[in-house]
Amino acid sequence: MSEITDFDSLRRAMAENSEQPEGPARNARAEQLLVEAEKLDVPLAVIEALGHQLKVYNYSSEKDKMFVPFARLLRLWDERPEDFDEYETHSLHWVFKWMSSGMLDQPHVPLASIEKWLGEMEHRYRLAGHSERAVRSAEFSVAAHVGDVARAERAFEAWLAADRDSMADCHACELHGQGWWQAERGRSAEALEVWGPVLDGEFGCAHEPHTVLASSLVPLLRLGRLEEARGNHLRGFRLVRPMESMRGAYADHVEFCALTGNEARGLELLAERPAYFTDDGHPRSKLDFLSVVVLLMDRLSALGMGEQQVSGPAGRTWTARELAEHARGEALALAGRFDARNGTSYVSERARARMAQEPLVERLPLGVRAARPTAPVAVVPPPPPPEEAAEPDLPALIAEARRRSDTLQPNAVEAWAAVARAAQGVELEARDRAEIADHRAMDLGPEGTELFERAAELYAEAGDPGEALAAHARAAYVRALAGDVDGALAAIVEPYDQVLALYADEGTGVRQTASVLMARARIVMRRVHEAEGPAAESVLAEARGAAREVLALVDGRAGGDVRLTARVAEAQAMLAEIAAHEGDAQTGAELFARAASGFVEAGLPWFAVEYEARLAGLAHHLGDTVQAERALRAALEHGGPHLEAIGRAQLHLQLAEVVGGLGRADEAAEHALEAAHWADEAGEGPTLGAWARQQLGGLLLRLGRFAEAAEVLESALADLSAETHGDGAVVQTQWWLGDCLSELGEHRASAERRLQAAEIARHWPEQHDHATLAHLAAESLGQAGLHTEADQAYARAGHLWHSLGNVHGLVRSLRARAWLALRTEHGLDGARELMTAAVHACVAARDATDDEEARQRLTDELGHTHRQFGDLLARSVAEDAEDGSIQDAFQEGLARLAEAIDVFASLGDGALDSRTGAELAAGWLEADLGHPARAEAHARAVLAAYAAVADADDADGTAVARRAEAEQLLQVVAEQAVE
Repeated sequence: MSEITDFDSLRRAMAENSEQPEGPARNARAEQLLVEAEKLDVPLAVIEALGHQLKVYNYSSEKDKMFVPFARLLRLWDERPEDFDEYETHSLHWVFKWMSSGMLDQPHVPLASIEKWLGEMEHRYRLAGHSERAVRSAEFSVAAHVGDVARAERAFEAWLAADRDSMADCHACELHGQGWWQAERGRSAEALEVWGPVLDGEFGCAHEPHTVLASSLVPLLRLGRLEEARGNHLRGFRLVRPMESMRGAYADHVEFCALTGNEARGLELLAERPAYFTDDGHPRSKLDFLSVVVLLMDRLSALGMGEQQVSGPAGRTWTARELAEHARGEALALAGRFDARNGTSYVSERARARMAQEPLVERLPLGVRAARPTAPVAVVPPPPPPEEAAEPDLPALIAEARRRSDTLQPNAVEAWAAVARAAQGVELEARDRAEIADHRAMDLGPEGTELFERAAELYAEAGDPGEALAAHARAAYVRALAGDVDGALAAIVEPYDQVLALYADEGTGVRQTASVLMARARIVMRRVHEAEGPAAESVLAEARGAAREVLALVDGRAGGDVRLTARVAEAQAMLAEIAAHEGDAQTGAELFARAASGFVEAGLPWFAVEYEARLAGLAHHLGDTVQAERALRAALEHGGPHLEAIGRAQLHLQLAEVVGGLGRADEAAEHALEAAHWADEAGEGPTLGAWARQQLGGLLLRLGRFAEAAEVLESALADLSAETHGDGAVVQTQWWLGDCLSELGEHRASAERRLQAAEIARHWPEQHDHATLAHLAAESLGQAGLHTEADQAYARAGHLWHSLGNVHGLVRSLRARAWLALRTEHGLDGARELMTAAVHACVAARDATDDEEARQRLTDELGHTHRQFGDLLARSVAEDAEDGSIQDAFQEGLARLAEAIDVFASLGDGALDSRTGAELAAGWLEADLGHPARAEAHARAVLAAYAAVADADDADGTAVARRAEAEQLLQVVAEQAVE
């Protein structure tokens, strides 16, 4: 955290804090920055710090805190307006709107005070020379909230009629409010029409299209526009998920799940946001959230799942039925407070109507997992304070902690921490104190060395020299974790030698001895990935020996001791690691599978996750995708509620790659979405989350869901960087995004993305991607009507194709430039020159190769070039040109089409469709030139070509279309003859 020494450092700190996630931590930092600003004795510094504090409060769950800094700002303005610069003057007036909506959202603020505030806002805006647009918008919000429809309609019309100025909300926010009112009045189609520019990306801001996407869900369902609803849910939920302040929009997504047969996904959404049940800073969004919780829980009860355990407010477990009752009571009480303030029953009526909705679709598949293969991560309630619940007695706590540690339960460390808290002021036995210190050291990780040594002293005092040596060994191992591998190796020598001697004299048991041997093996394994050259062989041999030593000691002696069973499994995993490092992937996979099975059979499946993930990687490398998929699914299952968010993200991302490689793009997209979510939850959104979003975007593109894909890829690009992810990932994402935008008709934006990717690829040693991207960018520029820029890009691509020896790419770039030339100053002469160059390039390459397959491909390319040359010449003359010039162009075009027909004919049946296409093009030109016999000959040649499939059921679309066009040509020729 940077120190605040002057105004500049304060501004930097506020800018940094603005980039932090919404929530109490960011708010607390803003409060601290205000204190620092007050020390600077710079009035504008205090003003800016107050504005920053007000902003972070507004975009958080603590919106009720906004009023204090605003009141202070307003007082400063009234006393010394000259202290405000232009930006802060604008900001002060801007946040008047926040105060208006903020008061409305707080039921303790009297309606009379809100009305008085509207008058104050109108007065101050008039003094400042602002339009009344923002004031009428605020008045509309008040009237709509209390249910005064007539006043709301009047204010709505006045809002739209007033001039837009610098105080008006951004276009996106205004359109959201306007569309919301249409939807509120039951005009779903009109609402979606209003929202169109935001949904299409024309307008946006920090919270749009987030809220529009959420608000559009039910109107789309009511209109039966299910595909759009699905897409908006997937796009929109990804946007609101990380934003604490968007509880109302989040509620819209929960509602959508309840109304579309996606109750399981709705439960997942609730589980992800336990704080939304209790955050009181924004009562109106809490009411929205609780209302849809009731809707979802009632839906579960109607499906016979009222007794299912669900996530609810922390502090107890909930069934769906219990949570419905609790949420209904809280929601209606909150609605009642609003109604009491407003003097109407409107808010309660709306809340009850929302709770009572019936599903609009029996089941709408979302393209994402409706329920994870493992149970959602449980929200563990905090332990009740002593005055609310009696702690178990100390012996019971010790017994439970010892049971958990002896059976390697994931929460053993926490259990010993509970013992330590309960034992304050109590004199414990040395053994108990040893285990407390030991587990506290485990919790500290690399910083636990001293505590491990203290634990060793206490174990020795308790008469357990073997466990004392094991604690010394753990102290040595954490030194290795801290990076001091050499120091760890030196520190392990004495415990290792002593425990073997002690074990030989029957002075300690297998468990303690195995603990020391395993610590030594772990330390040695730290060197495996660092070893290079001649030293690598000896390091690998030492590591193998250390792992085998553990197996030799423990194997067959574990009995029912899960600790010893775990030692065997871990030692096998070490051998697997060594095998993989040596390039023996098959052995590595077999040993990882054995290690994972050992943990699962011992009742310790959470320890198997890492090794199943490693097994999946090796299986994928060996081409065994079935095994890779099985291992990844097992890892997710076995991790269960103990799997950390980052691990869950990594497993889902690997599974997306494997399943996608098997052609199951829909399922792969589900896993990529899960991966992105869990990466965000783990705080790895800019790193692993960006990878997941990139893969998700590519899968959605493959599925043809271009709008969703574009949204995801744009989100990924915000975090992808060459330094972190490699420039290849940046290029691929830009490439995919360019493809999406092209499909969506946003050709200029597509060109920008493709050119950006090409610029990066320009520096790569291999230039094929650079050439391809330059070519694609040229296509987009041409489609965007930027013909000169497109020609330049095609020229660049052509140069690259030529340097790569790729004749096909060169020829296609020349042909594309020829078409563009007709629209630029180069005209027909330039176009003819470029097409001629393309023909010569094809002929030269074809005649120069001895590869028959390459010759066939080049011949086909030559045929297409002649065909395009003919088409270009035919279209090069304007309809109002002189007959002579039209005749000449058509005749020249016919000559090129004749060349194309001959070239395609030389390729046989493989080029049948291409030949008939050229035949028909020639036939139409002949008809235009007044040569009916020649035109008829071309048409009959096409019919003859497809005679064998004329009545066949398996005739493809091209054959059917060609025959239909030929018949049409014959009809035109016959009509010409009659005329």
